[in-house]
Amino acid sequence: MALPTIDPALYAYPDVDRAWVRVNFVSSVDGSAQGADGVSGMLGTDADQATFDLLRDLCDVVLVSAGTARAEDYGPVDGGVLALVSRSLDVPERLRVPGVLVVAPADVDGQKVDALEAAGVEVLTTGDADIDWPAVLDELGRRGLRRVLCEGGPSLLGTLTTLDLVDELCLTLSPVLVAGEGRRISVGDETTDVPLRLAHAIDVEGTLLTRWVRDR
Repeated sequence: MALPTIDPALYAYPDVDRAWVRVNFVSSVDGSAQGADGVSGMLGTDADQATFDLLRDLCDVVLVSAGTARAEDYGPVDGGVLALVSRSLDVPERLRVPGVLVVAPADVDGQKVDALEAAGVEVLTTGDADIDWPAVLDELGRRGLRRVLCEGGPSLLGTLTTLDLVDELCLTLSPVLVAGEGRRISVGDETTDVPLRLAHAIDVEGTLLTRWVRDR
């Protein structure tokens, strides 16, 4: 069965001269970012998949933590750039290919950097023990990779939220209750208060597609 059609105009990136950080997540109605299998896949619906595909088509670079990429069995991004966030440089073999950019702090193992670069992976290091996220986004913008799509995981979203670097959140509410101890879409050691404006909320076959924007 064909996926539902989602209007691309609903998710048009603004015309800005910097990297714009869009985050995409799915959660259950009771706030879990994980299904019974421990990953987000079981929360997905046809409407969520159609939105996921559209957001991938619209972006310049997909930003995701290496842990999420492993758990969700990521592959390279067709025709685009996959930016993996990794402090350990533990990159799956299937992602040790050209078109993958690894974002890491500057104090990572130099031999691991050399091994990744020998496989065609570019390694972008910033900061010292911690990644300098404003510097990373500045560099992506300088390269023309301004339409950023962050796909998590929750710790990465927590970091970007704390630094007030999230420009918008595309959140799909899957019509299920999960209970259990599933993680929220954003976690971290610090709490903050980042106000968002609702840009749209659309019911597609029982799935609620929402888009929230940070007014600067």
